[in-house]
Amino acid sequence: MPKFAYTAVDPTGRTVHGVMDADNEQLVLQNLHEQTLHVTDIRQGRERSQGKGRSLFKPQKVKLKNLVFFSRQFATMVNAGIPMLRCLEILGTQTKDAVLSEATVEVASDVRGGLSLTESLAKHPGVFNNLYVNMVRAAELGGILDAILDRLASFLEYELEVKSKIKSAMAYPVLVLIFSMVMLFALFTFVLPKFKEIFEGMDVVIPPVTAFLFGIGDFFQAYWWILILMGIGALVGLKLWVRSERGAFQIDLLKLKIPIVGELILKMAVARFARTLGTLINSGVPMMRALEIVGDTSGNRVLIEAIHNARNSIREGQKLSQPLVSSGLFPAMVTQMIDVGEESGRLSEMLVKIGDFYDQEVDTAVKGLTTMIEPVLIIFMGVIVGFIAISVMTPIFQLVNSVE
Repeated sequence: MPKFAYTAVDPTGRTVHGVMDADNEQLVLQNLHEQTLHVTDIRQGRERSQGKGRSLFKPQKVKLKNLVFFSRQFATMVNAGIPMLRCLEILGTQTKDAVLSEATVEVASDVRGGLSLTESLAKHPGVFNNLYVNMVRAAELGGILDAILDRLASFLEYELEVKSKIKSAMAYPVLVLIFSMVMLFALFTFVLPKFKEIFEGMDVVIPPVTAFLFGIGDFFQAYWWILILMGIGALVGLKLWVRSERGAFQIDLLKLKIPIVGELILKMAVARFARTLGTLINSGVPMMRALEIVGDTSGNRVLIEAIHNARNSIREGQKLSQPLVSSGLFPAMVTQMIDVGEESGRLSEMLVKIGDFYDQEVDTAVKGLTTMIEPVLIIFMGVIVGFIAISVMTPIFQLVNSVE
């Protein structure tokens, strides 16, 4: 009998994981519904698609840009009065992204078979994340699918815009840094050894600084493979460490403590936290469930722990602003605006305003960072090139003086 791994939400908003033996997926859903569990994900331990050999336990990702187009088209068609199943069938054939197209076709098939749209989307976590699924769930409960899809599309569009700005702003400094490292490697490996041969052939007394530089060149030339192995080993070791819970937490904590960069990461996290939570609450998702989703999608384990502690504090009767202040991660302005929102009953509005403000702060910080990186790189390269030039020219000056 096949085994089905499932993820569900109980009436209190707590996420439940388990495995159930059943003849088919429908029986699993029926049993879980009888236990008053809302299924968000169900997977069978075998390949779904024999033709492509893609395992269900290794969901493929979809590009954010394609998901934005999908959501906007879905919202437009639903708003135009086209039945939901027909919308899914059209999108499944028109979507150019192969992963998204396959998932949409399977969602349409599940909906035709009697599953809700939420349950059908939840079976594809690599395409539709927790935020997407839970906003659709709120839309189905409230009967406002077109409005929620439109809001979700706008949210994803803004996420895509922010990511595009950051990538474009960092592209130039990263390319310059990579090119500089390649040129330095080539200089130490191929150019400096030639100068060393020339000086040795002319019996020039080599100063200590020049000897040190030539020693680096000799090491690069003789043991370049050790450097490559060390780099690969460090990368593999870092990946293995990050896979552990403690290692991942330490890396996320270190990211927040890096000067300038850590402040930028925190501002991005605060903006995402506020905008996502505000969007979920405004869409009708309960506070406890909304905080769980925000924690899962925050991308930083330090913030996940802080949000988890906030959920526990709210369950004990505290306001949201109090545990956020205690975490020490959120700026005073954020916690004060959240407190005002809770007092006035306009929390979702305040959260959206916080998101807008910190999105502007992120944009300003990225521009400032890239503006600062360029001169720093130029100064760094100038120092390196100057040191090399002085080290190479000093023996030449000594040779000229000795001739005179």
